[in-house]
Amino acid sequence: MSVTIPEKELPVDLSLEQAVESAYAAELAEVASKLQRGLPTLVECDKDLAPHLYVNIRNRLKGVSIKCVYLDGRPKRPEEQGAMQPGLIGTLISQLREAVRGAVERRVVVLPHLDLLTTSQGGLSTEAREVIPLLYENPDLVWLGFKDPSFPLPRVIENLFPHQLSLLGIARDRLRYLITQRESRKFGREFNPWALYKYVSGINAVRLRKLLSTLEGEDYPENPRHAYAQVRQATLVGHLEVPNVDLDKDIGGYAKVKKRLRSEILDVLALKDRTKSPEEIARLEELIPRGMIFWGPPGTGKTLFAKAMASALGAALTVVSGPELKSKWVGESEENLRRIFRQARQSAPSIIVFDELDSFAAARGMYDGSGVQHSMVNQLLTEMDGFHKDELVFVIGTTNFVEALDPALLRPGRFEFHLYIPYPDADDRREILKIYDEKMQLRMSPATLDYAVRRTSDFVEGAASGTRYSGDHLNALCRAVARIRLRENRRDATTPADIERALTEWLERPKMTAAEERVVATHEAGHAVCALLCKHAPPIERISILGDTAGALGFVRYQDPAHRYVVTRGELLDDLCVLMGGREAEILLLEDLSIGSAGDLHRATRIARALVEEFGMGGEEVGVCRFQSDRADASRQSNLSPAQLELLDRRVREILEQSRQRAANLLRENRVLVETLRDLLLERKSIDAKTLSEVIDTKVRGNHQDENCYKN
Repeated sequence: MSVTIPEKELPVDLSLEQAVESAYAAELAEVASKLQRGLPTLVECDKDLAPHLYVNIRNRLKGVSIKCVYLDGRPKRPEEQGAMQPGLIGTLISQLREAVRGAVERRVVVLPHLDLLTTSQGGLSTEAREVIPLLYENPDLVWLGFKDPSFPLPRVIENLFPHQLSLLGIARDRLRYLITQRESRKFGREFNPWALYKYVSGINAVRLRKLLSTLEGEDYPENPRHAYAQVRQATLVGHLEVPNVDLDKDIGGYAKVKKRLRSEILDVLALKDRTKSPEEIARLEELIPRGMIFWGPPGTGKTLFAKAMASALGAALTVVSGPELKSKWVGESEENLRRIFRQARQSAPSIIVFDELDSFAAARGMYDGSGVQHSMVNQLLTEMDGFHKDELVFVIGTTNFVEALDPALLRPGRFEFHLYIPYPDADDRREILKIYDEKMQLRMSPATLDYAVRRTSDFVEGAASGTRYSGDHLNALCRAVARIRLRENRRDATTPADIERALTEWLERPKMTAAEERVVATHEAGHAVCALLCKHAPPIERISILGDTAGALGFVRYQDPAHRYVVTRGELLDDLCVLMGGREAEILLLEDLSIGSAGDLHRATRIARALVEEFGMGGEEVGVCRFQSDRADASRQSNLSPAQLELLDRRVREILEQSRQRAANLLRENRVLVETLRDLLLERKSIDAKTLSEVIDTKVRGNHQDENCYKN
């Protein structure tokens, strides 16, 4: 069985009445049957579809001698069309009163404009308070109501209709009956309703017929792209649009993230579009997750990946910020969600991106307030559970705190696909910078690009503690370089100095005296020399006394370690030696101490205590044992004797003293290198890895027999 349909099997011509019958025959027959049995029915549908549905239902009931009374609020008799009119609502109430208290023959009373009785928040309007008693006054009447999906109905009105039916969009298997032979020629020799359906699944039969009748272009084109483009444009609702973001050209790096997105989502959808077997298409549709979580640190491109996915699918994109959905009015937050999902379905294929999903979908029971968030989570779950498998509507939630989300959202069938987008590594940063270099015409040389990659390997200067360079930071860096080049009217290549200037030119730095700079330079030179001489210390990336890191007058920044997941005893002991190097350099060259080593001592003490009490590396006297309790609230004294505590503390002090002595000996033996680095720091304020290597080669290594003791 093939999904394509020969032209001769399609209808030659279609009226709107025929289209409505073809699209909703089973549903309309069900409504007529319920009404015939005296069961009030509510039909949810678009405004332009309701009159055609009513005509079809009326004709069905006429065949069994049941009369319909259509109450639309318009005057029925010429004498009622004078100058003094009570208004639409007033006329509607008058007609309703007459229908309820008038003739008693069996009839169906039709209410086509129930939304007139409600407020935008789903409450009762002032006039509706007079209508409600009339609706319940005559239990022998059979009601047929039409509900606009844009307006929620109050519970008191919904309860009037024990049978409710939603006719939003069209079924895929009915699409073949809704396109004429002439219209099908715009899509090629053989019509493929499955290919067209993904663009029209959310619109009703009346709107579809009007759309198809206006298609332009040649018949039997080799590529039906023009016809599909017309359909795509016509089905975009409101401000929605299809983004233009290429997964490879516009997003640098992140090879693993891209591979997973392609293999689990995009490739499956592409295979579905190529497949000609309905059974195989149905099987593939079962594999595609409709809810996704893109999570990771701020600025890493979560929304950008969503836009790239939309571009690849030709899908309309809606980006909604969680906080903007909330409203102080009862029911309005839930209605905002319903509206967003309704627009997305009408514009299918589409993607809804809930930015900062955790702002309203945190785990229930974890937040305070009026219960609005609880209701919004419930509404979101309801909307997602209402998806049809043949609808191409995806929901993506972005968050920095996936652990805070409500567990009900994360189960299979809802947000089951989780994509982690981390901070970019060196390769990712290189590819991201290349894209911005080309877009902004920065003309970075290979050396400049290498420097920018290395320079952005650690934390962001001037930002909150622990903030690493993200894609947004790299974009900001390149824009800063572009502004420098624009101000200076430059056309030459961007240099490493330009990168450094863009990163640090406007940072608020402490203004140190010459004496203070000498202390800081001595301290950082001590750290650096110990790192150079310790076998397990990572290579140095940069040394600075510019005060361009929050909370520090100077720093030694290291390259990413070769081994990120396994930490050895040798590495920890080398860390202790390096931490002690700053204060020991001050003692060696200044014969005094500053308070700048307080943070170093704090970290060193924690490492030494972990060696002794947690990792079983305290030596034979302490033994191989873990002394720290697993309970977060347990004190050290709760299960250890005073003698045992004294032993542990003594061993911690011994390890720290051994590390201090080791650092002092290394610095004393390599005093020339310490002084050289100190003086160079005072001169240049900042030393990168390349300069450091040159200093070692030209000024120090020539005076030593064993060059293997140095690392760069």
